[in-house]
Amino acid sequence: MKDMLNWYAIYVRSRHEFVADSELRRKGIKTYLPSVKRLSQWRDRKKLIEFPLFPGYLFVQMGNSDYLAVLRAKGVVSLICSRAGIPIPVPDEEIDSLKLLIESGTEIDLYPQFDEGTRVLIRRGALRGASGVVVSREGQFIFAVNIHILGRSVGVKIYADDLEAA
Repeated sequence: MKDMLNWYAIYVRSRHEFVADSELRRKGIKTYLPSVKRLSQWRDRKKLIEFPLFPGYLFVQMGNSDYLAVLRAKGVVSLICSRAGIPIPVPDEEIDSLKLLIESGTEIDLYPQFDEGTRVLIRRGALRGASGVVVSREGQFIFAVNIHILGRSVGVKIYADDLEAA
């Protein structure tokens, strides 16, 4: 009986996404490493460089019999698992949609997933170091600082990419 193939996310060593991808493909395992090209600036020149969309991660399509081969591949640290240690499959629809987005050629931005009310810290820009909560209004993220004793909040529109969970 043939293994049922599912997509899984794997965690790889820092800056080893392309190494792990190449090694897994060499072993005959189907991979997907979503990447984007960005202009990189050096002192003397600019160059278009390919960067992983999700640094530290790539996707593999595998069955149970491929588990050890994946874990033994150069650069691979672990599969993304549940608390019980069971690898969590990534739905085919998510991989297919991600492929469509990347292949469309439109500019892609990566956004962390924040639920409304999540405590966050601004990690860059003029507001760097400010702590508050995420509020969503009309499809935009609002960074809000609550002054509880006054029962008031003040907020500014902010890019989700500038935030990190506190």
